Amino acid sequence: MNSSLVERTLPTGQTIQIVQGDITIEDVDAIVNAANEFLQHGGGVARTISKQGGSAIQNESDAWVREHGRVAHAAPAWTSGGHLPAKFVIHAVGPVWGEGDEDKKLESAVTGSLRLADELKCVSVALPAISTGIYSFPKDRAAGIIFATIENYFVENSSSGVKTVKLILYDQPTVDVFRRCWWDRWGGEL
Repeated sequence: MNSSLVERTLPTGQTIQIVQGDITIEDVDAIVNAANEFLQHGGGVARTISKQGGSAIQNESDAWVREHGRVAHAAPAWTSGGHLPAKFVIHAVGPVWGEGDEDKKLESAVTGSLRLADELKCVSVALPAISTGIYSFPKDRAAGIIFATIENYFVENSSSGVKTVKLILYDQPTVDVFRRCWWDRWGGEL
């Protein structure tokens, strides 16, 4: 069972939460998958999502790449949620730490995911800590970028239909870092 740890309503009216648990069981309109540019879901969050969602997710991902080519940081792909509670999986390509311009690429992946959630008419979306696992992006740096990008997206897109953004974090070390960054940005309980 997932556990909501902190919640804040942004000045623009959207709610942002940190939730500890499994993104594949979150009951939202869309979950974001931390994907690679070829949508081969062989490791990390991507593998878990593909495994829990069933073969439809990989099959639809393969079809997406055949039709559209590689997925860019700023333009995520999407598939159905397969067997997941979520209707959609948004496949965002986060940066690999050390490849250059990582901050901008992470910002683009988060912005692109929120934009695509709006295009899909999603009211709720769940994101993992994109690129902080096997791509080695420093967790504290990623948390700051993700929080700022979410907030900026809603300032710049006041007519957004997305009302709830949940950051679903699996392990305790990631939760601890994101909660510290949350405290630094917005205050509240640790």
